[in-house]
Order: sequence, then C-alpha cells, then structure tokens
Amino acid sequence: MTSVLVVHGPNLNFLGRREPAIYGATTLDEINQTLIAEGQRLGLAVTAVQSNHEGVLVDYIQSAWNVHQGIVINPGAYTHTSVAIRDAIAAVAIPTVEVHLSNIHQREAFRHHSYIAPVAIGQICGFGADSYRLGLLALAHYLRTHHAA
Repeated sequence: MTSVLVVHGPNLNFLGRREPAIYGATTLDEINQTLIAEGQRLGLAVTAVQSNHEGVLVDYIQSAWNVHQGIVINPGAYTHTSVAIRDAIAAVAIPTVEVHLSNIHQREAFRHHSYIAPVAIGQICGFGADSYRLGLLALAHYLRTHHAA
C-alpha cells in the first residue's frame, strides 16, 4: 500500500483553540482522523506527526525516505523562514504537497513567501481544514499518474 506522511508544523496542535476566525474550529485530531479515513478510501496508509520544533520536523521528513511515497506538509510559520525544512524536502526527493488552512497570499506580506513551494509539487491554501484533504487528493492523483507502484 502507498504510504503518505502528513507533517504538521508549529502551533497546529492548538487548532480549534488558536485564532478560530483565521484557522477554524476543527482540531488537529479531527483533521488527522479525516485524513486517515480519506487515505483508506484512496488506498493510502496515512501517518500524521506534529512538532513545534524545526529540527524535529526535519527529522520526520528525513525519516520518510524509503518509507513513505508522499508527504503532505503544513509547515506553519516555518513556511516563511525555514531553509532547513526546504532542504530536507529537497534531499529526500519525495513528492510533497504544501498546505495551509488560511490563504497565505491574502495575509500579511511576510506570509506571502514560501521556502517550501519551490520544492513541492504543489501548494493548496485558503480552504480551512479541507486544505489538507484537497492536498491528500492532489498527492494521490500525482502518485497514481507519476509513480505507478
């Protein structure tokens, strides 16, 4: 079975409590349960991890090498600052979809730049918790059409 790693960055463990007007009321656990169920429907084994620490996120990405065939990542604030996460994604060369709950391009100017986008196969943002599901669907389609198992 094709395996996908879902990586959640800093502060996403506070979803449902943190600025619900921006990030919605859905919790991280609810997102993960939706992704696992959607993954089963798509024939994907979904594993989800979260950390507030940049190095731990790099470790998760590196540990995906030769284990997972795809990554869905919401790097949170590290989107705009982390060359290390960008380099980890480039190093493992696993198809990666970047997702964001809010539309980062409609927010503060510092949020418009993503270090992750140039090494991702695509970016989905602005659809709340559904951004994750849409990212998983896009990744599943990409894996079926570009990496036939």
